[in-house]
Amino acid sequence: MADQLTDSGSGSAPADMIGRQQDAAEQEWVAGWLAGPKRTRWESLPVQVGDPAPDPTLSDSTGTPRRLSEFWPAGPTLLLFLRHYGCSCLAERWDALRAELPDLVSAGAQVLAIGQGEPERTAAMVRRRGYPFAVLSDPERRAYEAFGLLQGTPAQLVHDFPWQPGDMDSAERIFLRPRRGTERAVVDDPWQLPGEFVIDRAGTIVLAHRYQYCEDFPPKTVLLGALAAAQRRKA
Repeated sequence: MADQLTDSGSGSAPADMIGRQQDAAEQEWVAGWLAGPKRTRWESLPVQVGDPAPDPTLSDSTGTPRRLSEFWPAGPTLLLFLRHYGCSCLAERWDALRAELPDLVSAGAQVLAIGQGEPERTAAMVRRRGYPFAVLSDPERRAYEAFGLLQGTPAQLVHDFPWQPGDMDSAERIFLRPRRGTERAVVDDPWQLPGEFVIDRAGTIVLAHRYQYCEDFPPKTVLLGALAAAQRRKA
């Protein structure tokens, strides 16, 4: 993974646009970090195995609106909800997933991801990191909420770090200053938990894995089992 946030891919958005988006996303992170998580409990039962998958419309990397249900018929689909793009846990998940992808694809999976960035910032990130799957943009996190993904507590996401509300000194010294301008730059919602879902061709949820902590990656065997179950279902 590149150390610096650079993007020289063909057809990329203007660097100044992505820079403005990056600055705004950092400010969102700061505000969220200082305030702390707010949405840590379900107000109603979230969607679960056997339910139809929610079907919001999100923008792809070109800004084209796409309904999630457009993707299901090519499935079964492994739907990844990403942490913020600078998260170390997301980098670790990609390191593991990259080695697992051949087996998942052999099991029939198409992989689709949803991230918190705008289409331009997301497209630049995908090019830099070489993700071999589409990442849709959900800066308002409507899909995250529709799929029942909560914000995590400090214990779930920064573990034994002594987080305190309003602690700008630690935010600047530990997170902002050393990581700004790199692939680990902090952006978007610092508390948003990720998740991974397997959805069959009919749009039914076969597996709902909502992370309970930052590194709560599902085992490959669990994903393969869910994909096999999805393959046995008729669209």
